[in-house]
Amino acid sequence: MILVDTSVWIDYFNGVPTRETDALDDLLGGQFLATGDLIMAEVLQGFRSDKDHAMALELLSSLVFFELVGRRVALRSAQHHRALRAKGVTVRKTIDTVIATFCIEEGLELLHSDRDFDPFVEHLGLRVVTV
Repeated sequence: MILVDTSVWIDYFNGVPTRETDALDDLLGGQFLATGDLIMAEVLQGFRSDKDHAMALELLSSLVFFELVGRRVALRSAQHHRALRAKGVTVRKTIDTVIATFCIEEGLELLHSDRDFDPFVEHLGLRVVTV
């Protein structure tokens, strides 16, 4: 199963052609794709048009849905943040730490276009979709 990060959805809904949005387009309808509470919140808050918001909500609602944050993931995210900081890596966004940690813990691949996930791949074993 593949969790699709906000970074890809934003480009996808804005019609920005990237390797990641092309991969998402290919995967939609054919692979098990997932989203999560934090990703939905980040994506849906950006729409100005009610029509576009409704269209995005319908698409996101058709995917497997995960509640990304719970006690276990919150504690593990803090451990991951501290482990990366000890290696001299500054993690800029807590939400990215939670998303990466959830994927690591649940064995999901992540489709993203955000360099902030690179340290999680390099040091913590995050699996990503290669495009």
